[in-house]
Amino acid sequence: MIEQYVRDLRQVDPAQVALVGGKGAHLGGLSRIEDVHVPDGFCVTTDAFRRIMAQAPSIDDQLDSLSRVNPDDREAVRTLSARIRRTIEEVVVPDDLAAAITGALARFGEQAAYAVRSSATAEDLPTASFAGQQDTYLNIVGPAAILRHVSRCWASLFTERAVTYRRRGGIDHRTVLMAVVVQRMVVPHASGILFTADPVTGNRKVATVDAGFGLGEALVSGLVNPDVFRVCDGEVVARSISVKERAVHALPAGGTREVTVDARRQGQPALTDAQAVSLVQLGRRIEAHFGRPQDIEWCLVDDGFRIVQSRPITTLFPVPEAGDEENHVYVSVGHGQMMTDPMKPLGYSMWQLTAMVAMHEAGGRLFVDVTGRLASPASRAGLLDALGKGDPLVRDALETVLQRDGFVPSLPDAGPGGPPAGGAPAPIRTDPAVVTELIERSRVSIAALERDIRTKTGPELFDFLLEAFEEHRRVLSDPLSIQAIMAGMEATWWLNDKLQEWLGEKNAADTLTLSAPDNVTSEMGLALLDVADAIRPLPEVVAFLREVEVEDEDFLDELAKLAGGAEARAAIEAYLDRYGMRCVGEIDITRPRWREHPATLVPVLLDNVRNFEPGAAERRFEQGRQKARLKEQDVLARLRAQPDGDRKADEVRRMIERVRTFIGYREYPKYGIISRYFVYKQALLREAERLVQAGVLPEREDAFYLTFQELHDVVRSNGIDDRVENRVVNRVDDRLIQERKEAFRSYHELTPPRVLTSDGEALNGAYRREDAPVGSLIGLPVSAGTVEGRARVVLDMAEADLEAGDILVTTFTDPSWSPLFVGIAGLVTEVGGLMTHGAVIAREYGLPAVVGVERATSLIRDGQRIRVHGTDGYVEILS
Repeated sequence: MIEQYVRDLRQVDPAQVALVGGKGAHLGGLSRIEDVHVPDGFCVTTDAFRRIMAQAPSIDDQLDSLSRVNPDDREAVRTLSARIRRTIEEVVVPDDLAAAITGALARFGEQAAYAVRSSATAEDLPTASFAGQQDTYLNIVGPAAILRHVSRCWASLFTERAVTYRRRGGIDHRTVLMAVVVQRMVVPHASGILFTADPVTGNRKVATVDAGFGLGEALVSGLVNPDVFRVCDGEVVARSISVKERAVHALPAGGTREVTVDARRQGQPALTDAQAVSLVQLGRRIEAHFGRPQDIEWCLVDDGFRIVQSRPITTLFPVPEAGDEENHVYVSVGHGQMMTDPMKPLGYSMWQLTAMVAMHEAGGRLFVDVTGRLASPASRAGLLDALGKGDPLVRDALETVLQRDGFVPSLPDAGPGGPPAGGAPAPIRTDPAVVTELIERSRVSIAALERDIRTKTGPELFDFLLEAFEEHRRVLSDPLSIQAIMAGMEATWWLNDKLQEWLGEKNAADTLTLSAPDNVTSEMGLALLDVADAIRPLPEVVAFLREVEVEDEDFLDELAKLAGGAEARAAIEAYLDRYGMRCVGEIDITRPRWREHPATLVPVLLDNVRNFEPGAAERRFEQGRQKARLKEQDVLARLRAQPDGDRKADEVRRMIERVRTFIGYREYPKYGIISRYFVYKQALLREAERLVQAGVLPEREDAFYLTFQELHDVVRSNGIDDRVENRVVNRVDDRLIQERKEAFRSYHELTPPRVLTSDGEALNGAYRREDAPVGSLIGLPVSAGTVEGRARVVLDMAEADLEAGDILVTTFTDPSWSPLFVGIAGLVTEVGGLMTHGAVIAREYGLPAVVGVERATSLIRDGQRIRVHGTDGYVEILS
């Protein structure tokens, strides 16, 4: 019975989290590492906690109430969690359980001082540390006091902070249990925290040691600023020694006390450099044992260091696996694609298989290794120029890495480099027929894909898809398509450079490209205005749509039963036929498409009904076209008035014709990619449904948590074929799916960097500018003009509630956000570049826009009045 409730730390298996909690399991693992000294002690197991909970019959009702309360209602959470804690603390510890605990104390010394520490089963996990969420009590003396504080640790599972943390992490309160660690107290000279990777930069080669005098509570509580040592390659590379006026000491009779440090010691370091290096060496041994960077609590006593806790550092962005020991530099794919959310395994593996360059996954995001191109001076210049035009923060981050001596090797040029980006236009004639031909090629290819995939199932489907991916890449690499894209971009750059040089005008091309033809993304936003025109005269339909929930997948069937509903449904269906393959985060094939969840469009549709008059789409397009025409006339007239003006005007006129011919096509390849993706997805979901019917997968969407190759292997190994009877079912491992789901949830807590090194250093770059007003938010100017209005901070397109004149502030926008652009006056995003989709459509609609504004959605509050300077690239907060 004692074994059931009490387990010696040295007997604890690191895998026994369910029995002894995260802290207990880690301490058990630490105690097995050679030369790592852990204070003696034992764990009161989760079986004891279950026993206590079973003796509090009212606890179930209280947990039900807690699960129903809104997590944002802090007062309700505080009240309910306090009630649960009181209930647990009032449970009398049964005699046999009390005897097991006091018996363990007798082995280590009944009257010795102990630390009594919470150890929840959802604590010190690779994806969630729960640091400081439950309680620890230091220097507890005597069996009665120990038992009382064990009860308090059990109750601390329901501190307000722990309850809120679990709700934020999507963890059910009932699934978490509490063990308690009871350890002999050590009375240290110094104590603190060791991070085996830099917690700020993420650099895995730099360890950081925080140190102070006495017990670690002085540092944890913020009583003193710690000494900080940074250690790399066996030496202290930086140190900051603080004045430590206070410390926390253990009292002989139990408990702790805050004391004043002797004035002569306050400025002295808590550790010598040699001790800091020795501690880091110990930390590296612990890190190697657990297989990932660690956050380690330590104490220094007479005969060396004692380790009292080690947990994974959960805030570090993972590093792509390179399979070698060389240095690597990675650039984020998501920042270029305007989708920095994590992707599920099927999503990122499909993107890898259809991309034109090799991509590496980390944290559910994709990165491109640019080390080789940075190593060669010629390719380096071209890469920095191209990336800098798109997003200057990426360029700045890469230049920061290049300043690190020796990190990127310098290799001789393999041969002459290509023409620099923004040089002479590509050799392609300025002819709208070129764009027409390219669009028709794409349409024919997608139609063939839709036709040929219909009959494919089982292993044959996957063989077909691998061939389809070849066609996918062939379409993407079509030289004529690439020339058309580059022609539009290079003409834009040329116009902006020359018109600033000749006329002193910034970003003049932004107006010259208004309402450019063949822009499928801007057409998508205008087309939804036409749908609103069809619905606006139908009051019963409008009233019905106002009651539609985003989760309502069958609303179109109900819509058809209303007066005018058939016409309204036909208009929506026609829109979905053209654009239903799109959605937010569309590069992830697992994201629900508009065709799958059409109710996503209803809020935007209703905004259009409310905010616009009939015929708005045609008027808006024509207004943009006229503005562009008048701008062209103005620019050409001003140029002709200059010396050599006729030549300049002729060059500019040709470039305007070129940019208007090709800039709209810039959006079409992405439309083609996503159209193909929807065809792939429909086929794979049909196959996943067959796997569910065969008992291989629990649910259809579980297929999203397998990579394409893994899903292929599952189908092949199970021989899924309706004609085969009595086959052996190789069921997918439920634990693998669950682990992938938990990892995906945890990835949402990570912020992907623009640039990542193989050392784990995460870099986001900085704007090296001094031309913006003090206090303004600096970003990248991508669409000219200045606008003032109400900021609407929108993180989910389906929850947008916009009025005419509002300025949209969000993290990123991909093409699926374009329907919102027709109703706003300006745009601010945290992610983006000069030629990303949000920037292109902002220019197309004539919206002043600034992108790449770090932390815009947290620095700008919803409803504040702001001014967006789209020409100069900054945002002012006015109220």
